[in-house]
Amino acid sequence: MEERFLLKQVQPAAFKAMLALEEYLAATDISPLHMEMIRVRASQLNGCAYCLDKHSQDALTAGETAQRLYLLPVWKESPQFSEAERIILTMVEEITHISKAGLTDGTYAKALAQFGQETTTQLIMAVVTINAWNRIGISSRRIPGQHH
Repeated sequence: MEERFLLKQVQPAAFKAMLALEEYLAATDISPLHMEMIRVRASQLNGCAYCLDKHSQDALTAGETAQRLYLLPVWKESPQFSEAERIILTMVEEITHISKAGLTDGTYAKALAQFGQETTTQLIMAVVTINAWNRIGISSRRIPGQHH
């Protein structure tokens, strides 16, 4: 498989817009570990090898354990994830698979109770952003391990 294009070279304004979302996310209340959990899980669901490779490494650098990364695809059956993380992971799955049922009322209510409206909205934006990156990575056929 050959890489089709690099967004930052072909459409630098679009790349800059995506980076603006990343700058916004860096200033949110979402912890680095939760941010990488969101990125890894969405990338698993979407099948984006480039993003999965990059964000798995970033998660380890941020202090995530290899064991929890291995268990992320089966988080529902794994006691290693906190209630807050389970809410986040449910949000990732519901928003990533938006056409199934969307972000359900039940999940949204749990997120509001756990995180409040500000952080819940930030979490939604984190999921939306990695989904956009996944779609760019898959469409451009980004090659895992080439983080340039």
